[in-house]
Amino acid sequence: MFKIADRHFNFSVSYAREHGKLFLLWGGAGALFLGGVTVLWAATLDIPDLSSLESRVVEQSVKIYDRTGSVLLYDLHGNMQRTLIPLSAISPNAEHAVLAIEDPEFYTHNGIKPKAIARAAVMNLVGGDLLGQGGSTITQQVVKLTVLTRDKTISRKLKEWVLALKMERQFSKDQILELYLNQVPYGGELYGVEEASMAFFGKHASDVTLPEAAYLAAVLPAPTRLSPYRAGESGRNEQLDVRKNLVLDKMYEHGYITKEELDEARAAAVAFVPPKDRSIQAPHFVFYVRQYLEDKYGEDALERGGWRVLTTLDADLQGKAEQAIYDGAMRNDEKFKASNAALVAIDPKTGGILAMVGSRNYFDTEIPGAYNAAATKPGRQPGSAFKPFVYAEAFRKGYTPDTVVFDLKTQFSTACSPYNQTSDGDCYSPDNYDNKFRGPISLRNALAQSINIPAVKVLYLAGLRDSITLAKSMGITTLADPARYGLTLVLGGGEVTLLDMTSAYGVFAQNGVRYDPTAILRIEDAAGRIIEDNSSPVGTQVLEPEIAQQINDILSDTQAREPLGVNAVLSFPGHDVALKTGTTDNYRDAWTIGYTPNVVMGIWAGNNDNSPMQKGRVSGLVVGPIWAEVMQYALSIYPAEYFSRSDRQSAQKPALRGEWQVPGGDGLVHEILYWVDKKDPTGVPPINPANDPQYTFWETPVRAWAGSAVFAPPPQELQPASAGTQIPPQQPQPGQPPVQQQTTPFYYEIL
Repeated sequence: MFKIADRHFNFSVSYAREHGKLFLLWGGAGALFLGGVTVLWAATLDIPDLSSLESRVVEQSVKIYDRTGSVLLYDLHGNMQRTLIPLSAISPNAEHAVLAIEDPEFYTHNGIKPKAIARAAVMNLVGGDLLGQGGSTITQQVVKLTVLTRDKTISRKLKEWVLALKMERQFSKDQILELYLNQVPYGGELYGVEEASMAFFGKHASDVTLPEAAYLAAVLPAPTRLSPYRAGESGRNEQLDVRKNLVLDKMYEHGYITKEELDEARAAAVAFVPPKDRSIQAPHFVFYVRQYLEDKYGEDALERGGWRVLTTLDADLQGKAEQAIYDGAMRNDEKFKASNAALVAIDPKTGGILAMVGSRNYFDTEIPGAYNAAATKPGRQPGSAFKPFVYAEAFRKGYTPDTVVFDLKTQFSTACSPYNQTSDGDCYSPDNYDNKFRGPISLRNALAQSINIPAVKVLYLAGLRDSITLAKSMGITTLADPARYGLTLVLGGGEVTLLDMTSAYGVFAQNGVRYDPTAILRIEDAAGRIIEDNSSPVGTQVLEPEIAQQINDILSDTQAREPLGVNAVLSFPGHDVALKTGTTDNYRDAWTIGYTPNVVMGIWAGNNDNSPMQKGRVSGLVVGPIWAEVMQYALSIYPAEYFSRSDRQSAQKPALRGEWQVPGGDGLVHEILYWVDKKDPTGVPPINPANDPQYTFWETPVRAWAGSAVFAPPPQELQPASAGTQIPPQQPQPGQPPVQQQTTPFYYEIL
């Protein structure tokens, strides 16, 4: 075998010796031919006159319009600001920061870096995108900024390399760096380091400090996402701060600064000048749209796309909403210590966003106003505004608006005694917003009046996991693993965004049909070609129509809502309007969300720093007047529509249709767990109700309540044959809390 292999090897060596010159000849000829073609092709490429570039960019800028196409909300380059300055007028800090993070070998390469190109090619090949990473030098970026379009093609990339080599021969390194620092976009209408320095810091590029220079360089990869005015709850753009520190680290790595300078710059507090551009309408919405475009189509499309973006925004409603939010937030700041508010309005028939106001004033740096409290995740706790999703899931399982549970002080934690009425430690015994307990109450009244204790019981009956699943299907995107939540979820224990909540309520308005929220109607390129068209959205049935109609009927029932005391503000005679309020128990968030069949609107109020509002103030007082003002305007400009209401079908089981006074086999009145099996509510009653781990906890306060109250018996035919002594006929009276005792706790799984 080895002899055969040796013969093959010797033959190969001999063949290579004999024909090697021929291979070299043909290979050399091929290389010369390709090189000659490349040289001839490269010779045809000229660097154009740079003086014409500014008008070229303006002509291709992206314009964002309202839904009519007649109101220009924002022209990304309509007020282009660029001040050309020599390299000598730019701080060395600014130069070095850019070089350190963008192209440390700028002064040693000849325009391209073959190793970087090869590395990028390998990464692109592994990632399945041959044109993904570019390995670009500053010279290549100047070519892209001044000569070529930004479409990703192999031929364009080849041109970029050739032109970069030619540019290095035609211009000095300092000239190329000067071109770059004067041409590079910093977001919106800002071009060049001088305009960015003036806009961000109120000073010339020659005067920026080291940390300021690091920020200028940090913005460059993604001027929208890394904008200093794209603030988080802290009032700053945390991603930008991280990138700034990376720039400083690179400056230290490449010898531009000392370790002491690095530490001082990282720790330095840098203040940004408030944005001065007032040529933008609906700024929170515009930047929401802009982020969508950047995420889907890339930053290049925003800079050079020349697109006409037709959005879903109703400019009239937006104007009314902005004024109402501003007036209401300023009023609330003085009266209730709630300094901010946000609003979202959606067309539930399409999912189109009609209005979005992310703060009382986008340009207000005190709160800070640029933070979009309407859409930024993870959001805020919704309070009782989350309850309709849980009640809807309960109705799906067979409970009805007439089903009765007991509103009594109850301990829900099986780690504690049912006689322990505190929420200390592992215990959980919530209160109602008014600290009153109503005894037996229908689910209709409990939801309409936003009573907490019945809501916790409904979540247990409906199931935590199933309730979260329904909420997610309706549009709530921020809820995590159900294991993270407990029975507090129904009182707003999870974080949600106002946009998600408003969109999800739209499912009720549309009889269970879900339309994803969208801000875009249509996008056209400069030639009129359609890039994106959402004018005919398709919805998904995620909730049974009859269940949605039950929720609509309850939330629009002003009579059932009357004891809540908000009808004086939240009443719209002649219109079918459903609504729900919500306030977190720590008074940090107040909500009102409501809808008609053709518009759904949500408002949040509170403080960006999550500090509490004035205690004792419910959402009806803080948010209600603002919501009512804007909804009244919406009702005046949109046609009146009314909810569908199907015939109500009575449940077969007496307990599910509200017959709570039926005595059990022991002759006593009982909570609903005596009559229904949580796993099969419409089936036969449980043989031993005490097998349910919550039974004793719910029954204990009922026993105490029944001992201090008497009530009328039900019709004779509804009493079970095994019923004991009849109970004297009188009307129910609320009872006193049971006496504190200690018993052995039960443990249970609520999922």
